[in-house]
Amino acid sequence: MFEFLDQLRWRPRIGDPSVMGWLTVAAYAAAAVACWVAARRTSAAPGPPGRGRDFLMWWAMAAVMGLLCLNKQLDLQSLVTDLGRVAARSQGWYAERRGVQKAVVLATLGVALSTSVVALVRFRPFWKRHPLLFAGLSLLGTFIAVRAISFHHVDSLLKTRFIGVKMNWFLELSGIALVWMAAARAGQAKK
Repeated sequence: MFEFLDQLRWRPRIGDPSVMGWLTVAAYAAAAVACWVAARRTSAAPGPPGRGRDFLMWWAMAAVMGLLCLNKQLDLQSLVTDLGRVAARSQGWYAERRGVQKAVVLATLGVALSTSVVALVRFRPFWKRHPLLFAGLSLLGTFIAVRAISFHHVDSLLKTRFIGVKMNWFLELSGIALVWMAAARAGQAKK
């Protein structure tokens, strides 16, 4: 077991200690708190039938944003990648890793797409009331999927700077801002 752990390159440390890294972490944290406030406010808010379940969606959004906040600084996706690399080497299938990577990416995207479709259908009234949240999650989901697939030419585009701002910062922070705005609006709802 210790031999396996010694082969890992990932270490529990701050993943992106830059100003933009910390700004993004703070934005995720603010969005998580705003979603938590929205969940608390909507759980007690009167409304039409089915609207009382809005708090479940806001709790889920708070959890998702909280996990993305942790991931941003701990770089947990690199840990997963590193675990896969070490497992592939120790089990002797490292030479065939590209096929496994492709299958994992496709399976992950398939699960994410299926979950999104179910959430869209099951909670359609919720999404109609919160189009900013839908837009923000769509932007973040697309950004995360593109980063996960990590095609070289797409990575080059994400690193492109416009007026000193990297495209990936713009896309990620825009998605977070839309989620925060939607949650702040819902959190202002009268009890």
